[in-house]
Amino acid sequence: MKHAFMRHVLALSLTIALGACGGGSGNNQVTPPTVVGPAEGDTINLAVLETTDLHTNLKSYDYYKTADDPKVGLERTASLINAARKEFGNTLLVDNGDTIQGTPLADYEALVAQLACNDTLTQYKAMNAIGYDIATLGNHEFNYGLDFLYQVTGKAHSYQGKTRTCKGPNFPLVLANVYDITTKQPIYQPWQILERQFVDSKGIKRTIKVGVIGFTPPGIMQWDKRWLEGKLIVEGAKDSAAKYVPEMRKAGADVVVALVHGGINVKSNGNDEDPVYGVAGVPGIDAIVAGHSHTSFPGGTTYTAQDIDNTKGLIKGVPVVQAGFWGSHLGVIKLNLAYKNGKWVTDSSKSQSEVRAIYDSKTAKPLVEADANVTAVIKPAHDATVKYVNTPVGTTELRLSSYLSQIGDTAAIELLNAAQADYVSKYVNANLPQYKNLPVLSAQAPFKGGFAGASDYTDVAAGPLSIRSAADLYLYSNTIYAVKIKGRSLKGWLENSAEQFNTIDPTKTADQELLNPAFKVYNFDIFDGVTYEIDLTQAPGNRIVNLKHNGVAVSDTQEFIVATNNYRASGIINPNIYKGIIPTDVEVLLAAPDANRDVVISYVQGIKTVTSAKFTPNKNWRFKPLPNQAGKVVFRSAPAAVDALATEKISNVVLNDSTADSKGLVGFRIDLTK
Repeated sequence: MKHAFMRHVLALSLTIALGACGGGSGNNQVTPPTVVGPAEGDTINLAVLETTDLHTNLKSYDYYKTADDPKVGLERTASLINAARKEFGNTLLVDNGDTIQGTPLADYEALVAQLACNDTLTQYKAMNAIGYDIATLGNHEFNYGLDFLYQVTGKAHSYQGKTRTCKGPNFPLVLANVYDITTKQPIYQPWQILERQFVDSKGIKRTIKVGVIGFTPPGIMQWDKRWLEGKLIVEGAKDSAAKYVPEMRKAGADVVVALVHGGINVKSNGNDEDPVYGVAGVPGIDAIVAGHSHTSFPGGTTYTAQDIDNTKGLIKGVPVVQAGFWGSHLGVIKLNLAYKNGKWVTDSSKSQSEVRAIYDSKTAKPLVEADANVTAVIKPAHDATVKYVNTPVGTTELRLSSYLSQIGDTAAIELLNAAQADYVSKYVNANLPQYKNLPVLSAQAPFKGGFAGASDYTDVAAGPLSIRSAADLYLYSNTIYAVKIKGRSLKGWLENSAEQFNTIDPTKTADQELLNPAFKVYNFDIFDGVTYEIDLTQAPGNRIVNLKHNGVAVSDTQEFIVATNNYRASGIINPNIYKGIIPTDVEVLLAAPDANRDVVISYVQGIKTVTSAKFTPNKNWRFKPLPNQAGKVVFRSAPAAVDALATEKISNVVLNDSTADSKGLVGFRIDLTK
């Protein structure tokens, strides 16, 4: 016993001595224990965290109203990210695009402040502070042109005859389906494998190779044609994924995550604007983050396809998440990785998705506070933007709002159309005298129509007008275009806009909804310069009646010039998007570099005052009266629309239901007999 005890003391002393020498050099260092490889059945839980469609909503702030808005803002989403990292341990943070454009702050840095090559875009400064792992590009990344995009993303590009590489984000960008037309090579790295240390079920760190690939909508070639034509080519997401995912697997990817800047459409072939359903069928993809359509999944839109699990967030067995827009939500995909047959594989039966909100619409209270670090990072640009948007440009005698722009002629649309028509008329007279006798029309959509709730409407009070007023009136950074068009295709253009409305049966006594919820309000073009009626009893494509110019019916071959924007001028000739328009009937006469918003600002500065005498709605369009309307035709808008009824002189609409829905919208009814 005595000898055994002494052997134990000696062994213990030797262990302590060796431990004390562990930090030194030489032959006395202790060899660290060998980490045993993973065993069959070991698991890793990994949370893929997603933001999408941030649109430079960095601060919880509305620049159009110059007021705090706790429903949006990356500074609050960052708090959800912090909490998720603590909760899950193993996380990967991704962004799904439409990131660098969307608020006056974005426009200020892109168009006003002239960001230096060695400076980082404030959007990326915030994302660097949060610690994103990787991101892709959405369609709106291309809105400011390739020079600006390449500058702020750190991509080598030609500038003033030399090649330069500016300061981009600290994380990589992937984009698989956009190619340089000359080299036929992707303009960004199509995919990347991130090696990350994740802790497994035994508490041991394992190296996992996460492959990430990104896609943007093919529509960029039409929406930003002025920047991209002759420079880029785009392929569909599904075709691109089928080509690259096998490469990623061959390169050793344990997990493949697809960043698809597109929505979910069960009729999609995987190569269109909303390709997620089709992309989910590509073998080898373990998870998909979606975006673009500004909705949420799971928990938002519900899909009826049998291979979609609306509760767990699975499409064709693949976990999918879509995290709203403007920083309103954080998407979370909880992936379960299991070690089987010598490799890590995703167990979809144990994986699921969810979205987490920064704001509770039921209680009208924020669920998280802003992250102080992110707030500090964005403060200089935010303060400069607030100062910029308050720059005065004129005054208005009328309240300018979009609360009722979907159901009647309004002063806000009158002003926007007048500004566009004035610009194009002056251009034609000065530069295109051969067309000076053609009537100049103007087409303008409301843009803000309550999609995001009661605050998502234009509302400029009577009184001083500022740059923020113009930004509220004209939401997007479009540029002004003019097209020559024949009467038959002009009618087709109007028919496409009229698809905003449901078909109304005047014999029904039950309530009928006026507005088609699937229609995007920014596609509802309202024309000035012609008069027309919309017959709601007819099917889409056959609703425009009594289309006249100066009181005379418009003929099929009669020619007009229409002032519009670059998005619409490029889109209307695409038969896959616009029906009833003959492409050969449309010719672009003007592709101006001037932004539509700047055209509005210059116009107001010129007239100084938006007067009641000139801009009270002229009622050049209306619904064709239905004398025998039996039941109610109803729609929803913000409560403030009640006051706007008098301002816009709309007499056939009354409040129908003052109970606000989850978006804060209330019910109205319209009398179509008048």
